[in-house]
Amino acid sequence: MKTVINQRIVLAKRPVGEPKHSDFRIEQVELNELKQGEILLKTIYLSLDPYMRGRMSDAPSYAAPVEIGEVMVGGTVSQVVASKNPKFKEGEWVLSGNGWQGYAISNGSACQSLGMQPEHPSWALGILGMPGFTAYMGLLDIGQPKAGETLVVAAAMGPVGATVGQIGKIKGCRVVGVAGGAEKCRYAVEELGFDTCINHHDENFAEQLQQAVPTGIDIYYENVGGKVFDAVWPLLNSAARVPVCGVVSQYNATEQAQGPDRLPGFISTL
Repeated sequence: MKTVINQRIVLAKRPVGEPKHSDFRIEQVELNELKQGEILLKTIYLSLDPYMRGRMSDAPSYAAPVEIGEVMVGGTVSQVVASKNPKFKEGEWVLSGNGWQGYAISNGSACQSLGMQPEHPSWALGILGMPGFTAYMGLLDIGQPKAGETLVVAAAMGPVGATVGQIGKIKGCRVVGVAGGAEKCRYAVEELGFDTCINHHDENFAEQLQQAVPTGIDIYYENVGGKVFDAVWPLLNSAARVPVCGVVSQYNATEQAQGPDRLPGFISTL
């Protein structure tokens, strides 16, 4: 195997608030020769996902943090450029976890073959990958949508939210998206088939949301938290379901958010 110089991005220190360039470090390292059973992967696509912010922190979580000096984690679609593993051929596409680097050496145990000529290889990181599965299970297993119900989807133009909305339409729901920007909202309605979409940057966002759900909200797919959830909460119907996928508005917070006191409304609903 000819010499391969790998450019990688490692976590230099734990971010406080929004991550900065100085929290990372770019390194160039020479890769070792392949051992028997190993493959050399070239990263073609890297998925940048909200969960990565949590992995930069050492706070208790469902997954171990990235250690200082380690390559940042991330799902990737790669091509096999050299192989000493009989299960993988040169030129084969695979779903892998290379992280933020140009190349990776793997024994193949965590790689899923996508074949030699996949038509849309990047889809393995989106609709046919983790975001698609997250949307599918969150909405169908927890949300349990029924025809005629109103579904509100936060972060409607993210890969999870966009998938949730389309599944909701298939199930016969009225789907209301929430997104950040007029162009995102236009795409949600005109291209993805949402019934309507509201720009949460608008000053009268809460009022627009209330008008969009005249019979209340039966399912709220939570991706954002913050002011979006504050506007949604009073509109939830009795027996509403709230699949909580994430709260991206809080991922860079340096202190506990102070929200409105909804306890009286909650008690009156009970």
